[in-house]
Amino acid sequence: MGFRHNNILHNNHFHKDWQRRVRVWFDQAGKKKSRRNARVAKAAALGLRPLHPLRPAVRAPTIKYNTKLRQGRGFTVEELKGAGIRKKEARSIGIPVDHRRKNKSEESLNLNVERLKAYRERLVVLPRRNKKNKGKFPDLSGVTTTRETLVAFPIPAGTVAEGPRAITAEEKEFQAYRTLRHVRADHRVAGARAARKAKKEEEEANAKK
Repeated sequence: MGFRHNNILHNNHFHKDWQRRVRVWFDQAGKKKSRRNARVAKAAALGLRPLHPLRPAVRAPTIKYNTKLRQGRGFTVEELKGAGIRKKEARSIGIPVDHRRKNKSEESLNLNVERLKAYRERLVVLPRRNKKNKGKFPDLSGVTTTRETLVAFPIPAGTVAEGPRAITAEEKEFQAYRTLRHVRADHRVAGARAARKAKKEEEEANAKK
């Protein structure tokens, strides 16, 4: 950068003890081990319960990502009703409920209803330990359990990609731009054509009288 006119010269202060203010991450390996130990402790405290609740499959927002399915916040009341599960019962067995989300298609409703039914079939609910339920616990020694709900009930792919193929002669002859222009033009003048046709029919009817 050049200097012009009778201005003061730059006096940049670069010696500001930056070594004391720079952010470092020397505890990365230790934090990783701490998180792993916390996960192990949480799994041991939960017993046979799943580590994470079951989540619905929802469409990602915006036209850029709406072909993908991801985990949602909770199931809607309509989805619980389709699976035959009450709201209070759903919360007690690890199924979150989202009152704000609405089902806007039959496909998403049926997909999440099937997820709930599959989860309910594999779920084993143990009664509370008290004097009344003494000796009523099932034998789970030979049962293989899956603690990860996303592994047992994965989110399906939103769309199945079509494989490459040869273009047919009919597709080569099809003129997409001209077809769209014709459709837009027909939609634009549909009202005027209907009015002109009605006026012509009225004139013919008056001429016959």
